[in-house]
Amino acid sequence: MKRIVFLLVVLTLLLTACAPSVATPQPAATNPPVAADAPTVSDGFDINNWERVLAAAKGQTVNWYIWGGSDSINAFVDNFYGKALKERYGITLNRVPIADTADAVNQVLSEKQAGKDPGAVDMIWINGENFFTLKQADMLYPDWAQKLPNSALVNWDNPAINLDFGHPVENLESPWSSAQFQFVYDSARIQADQLPRSYAALKDWACAHPGRFTYIAPGSGGFLGTRFIKGALYELSGGAEQWQKFDQATWDQWSPTLWTYLNELEPCLWRNGETYAKDEAELKNLFANNEVDFSMTNDITGAGTGIAAGLLPATSRAFVFDTNMIGDFNYVAIPLNAPNKAAALVLANLLLEPEFQAAQILPENGFGLGYAIDVTRVTDSAALSALQTASTKLGDSATPVSDLAKSLVGDSAAEYQNLIEQGWLENVLQK
Repeated sequence: MKRIVFLLVVLTLLLTACAPSVATPQPAATNPPVAADAPTVSDGFDINNWERVLAAAKGQTVNWYIWGGSDSINAFVDNFYGKALKERYGITLNRVPIADTADAVNQVLSEKQAGKDPGAVDMIWINGENFFTLKQADMLYPDWAQKLPNSALVNWDNPAINLDFGHPVENLESPWSSAQFQFVYDSARIQADQLPRSYAALKDWACAHPGRFTYIAPGSGGFLGTRFIKGALYELSGGAEQWQKFDQATWDQWSPTLWTYLNELEPCLWRNGETYAKDEAELKNLFANNEVDFSMTNDITGAGTGIAAGLLPATSRAFVFDTNMIGDFNYVAIPLNAPNKAAALVLANLLLEPEFQAAQILPENGFGLGYAIDVTRVTDSAALSALQTASTKLGDSATPVSDLAKSLVGDSAAEYQNLIEQGWLENVLQK
């Protein structure tokens, strides 16, 4: 039993991208003590009284703007959260699929400019530069994330959670899941001891096997491509720590080295680097069709979700370099002009329920993102059992737990996102 508990704790540290812990709140946690001078939200409910939030939310429709590029994630959201919201709380989930999170951000900003209050967006799946944009615009509903009953399961002291791409979360968003960058290979084609374990080794491998590697073009739809390039920047510059806060001089110093690396890699790539995979789905197809030997994923199940969906060979496996494998958290945020804030709060709380946190890592459910909660905080025996069972089902297609732990680093400050994406266009693709 001690071995099982130990393995669960280790897996949690990885699945939460450095977040050390998870727990089911005690009954008293549903209505935490309220200070005498605690403010009351003027949206028809007192945010400090969860029963009043639930009463206000009943009968509402929550408009959740969410990236719609994954059929499996869309189905998970509808089948798990949509059903639970309706059956438990009388809330209707309206999942609004978007091609890019920036589309929802731009809608909120347009509504602000037009003075539209309430607007149309209740909640957004968000992080990084999009969170930072709405934060700067003062268009995020304030002071709510740590007032959710299930926020007791979140380790808010962890910088990987309370910082989003280097910017303080400040109670403006709540975590939903975690992810870590990984590669996927086919064990029927390549032996594990032949895999490159650094960006330098990857370039050597690619040039020794011309045309058998490519990466995703960074930018819209290509967030994995951006993350791949950030990892290269980390290695070339000596580590991730200096990139957690924005510094123009640091960028000016190291970006030329980055472009040199990528340009030296380019002629060794698939189609000589004349074109790149536009998104994860295209790269996955190239890999499955044996046109290239590696794919990429943020999926905590590694290749498991792709195998379960019949999109990848059963012999596919995930792996990581020895370091510079970026992990982070996904969050949900509520716009300041959201029309159904109570329902959005209930949904955000539901996302942190241990039963759904356990379900989201299982390959057969097709979601493939890691825990946002700290499993060591779960005290309910049934919830703990569900988390334990889920953690044992990742299988051989997932990256080994010890490798994930060893390689994990945090993402960079949000300001580097655009510099990398625009710089790649100008200095690599168009050069």
